[in-house]
Amino acid sequence: MHAPHFIGIGGAGMSGLAKILAVRGASVSGSDAKESETVRALRALGAGVHIGHAAEHVPQGASSIVVSSAIRADNPELAAARERGIPVVHRSDALAALMGGRRALAVAGTHGKTTTTSMLAVALGELGLDPSYAIGGDLDAPGSNAHHGTGEIFVAEADESDRSFHKYAPEVAIVLNVELDHHANYASIDEIHESFETFVGRIVPGGTLVVSADHEGARELTARVAGRTDLNVVTVGAAEDADLRVLSVVPHGMTSEVTVLLDGAELAFTVSVPGRHYAHNAVAALAAGVALGVPAADLAKALGAYTGVRRRLQLKGEAGGVQVIDSYAHHPTEMTADLEAIREATTGRVLVVFQPHLFSRTQQLAEEMGAALALADASVVLDIYPAREDPIPGITSELIIDAALRAGAEVTAEHDFAAAPAVLAGLARPGDLLLTMGAGDVTNLGAAILEHLERGLERLTSVATNV
Repeated sequence: MHAPHFIGIGGAGMSGLAKILAVRGASVSGSDAKESETVRALRALGAGVHIGHAAEHVPQGASSIVVSSAIRADNPELAAARERGIPVVHRSDALAALMGGRRALAVAGTHGKTTTTSMLAVALGELGLDPSYAIGGDLDAPGSNAHHGTGEIFVAEADESDRSFHKYAPEVAIVLNVELDHHANYASIDEIHESFETFVGRIVPGGTLVVSADHEGARELTARVAGRTDLNVVTVGAAEDADLRVLSVVPHGMTSEVTVLLDGAELAFTVSVPGRHYAHNAVAALAAGVALGVPAADLAKALGAYTGVRRRLQLKGEAGGVQVIDSYAHHPTEMTADLEAIREATTGRVLVVFQPHLFSRTQQLAEEMGAALALADASVVLDIYPAREDPIPGITSELIIDAALRAGAEVTAEHDFAAAPAVLAGLARPGDLLLTMGAGDVTNLGAAILEHLERGLERLTSVATNV
């Protein structure tokens, strides 16, 4: 890994590894489909990044080619590497190598991985432990999704989507929940259970599994690994049989006060993001840190320093009395959790512009997505963001809209992405909270919506002045 070339270096997972390697002194190069803040941040660290994919972008001195599962087999740089005999390394193998020699803490689950990993990274850093970390999202600035720390702990988000989390051997692992997703790679919930069981089997002897006591799939996983004698299992949640039990989550606007029962004593702390699911993520982070030997009271206080990660209920701005918040939620469980959290944090109307992510996910979960949108006062649904997938005949966002209407939602379609900001600004009124929701480029609409809201406010001010 002394001179790695990353295909798709601007991606959330790939860019973090590239950053750590660059800081460690490697000669990093790569390519990405488009210019971005992340690409510019990598260049600032000395990485050579090309825009577009071409065989000539692979340096003569490249020691390896790093790819993710999203890179297609006919990528010209991948083909050139194979012709030249350059080793091809999957992103998960590169991350496993980076974790070598550190006390690894891996965070897994169908939902909540990025938030929980971020909470741990921030809290451990707040305590002066300077952990290394690799997260699937930026904390507060482009390139802040990874860090090469001087401490002995390495916190990593463990992705189940392509089974790549089987490559890691953590000392402590968190499993937040287990649900069916990533339908292109998993045919059934049984395959998902087997995959998570394999991941837990990779925990080093004497290590710890922190697992939810509330989610049905997580409880099934706990039952499956119950016979392992060299594994410490710590269950967390509101369930009465949880080892670390959540006694209460009291919302206070955009924060929550959490009280847990740990070793027979109550411990209260603040989580500086709204919603019960984020509070439970913080409790899982607390249990994992304690398993690594961090004092519970210190870690609980430090968790309050976490104020969010980009795209996880991130406030983009306010104009005309309307707050615009960005949500990465793209699975029905995530959509429901974020909408419920926002409901607790505001007394105004909740409006959503939702962009479905992946044809395969829409095919399997359109009904549930529509039901989730019924939690909003009004929704606008965009066309499906394909990401790495080719279209599936008959699978469109209309499936979600039909399901939402059946669930009693007020929902409309908008097929012109560029027209969406004006449409949303036209729906909004002072006191509303507007979410841009989805894992694709819907996040880019926030600034444009705010601009339209500002223009509307200026027009109203001008009319009032003239009158």
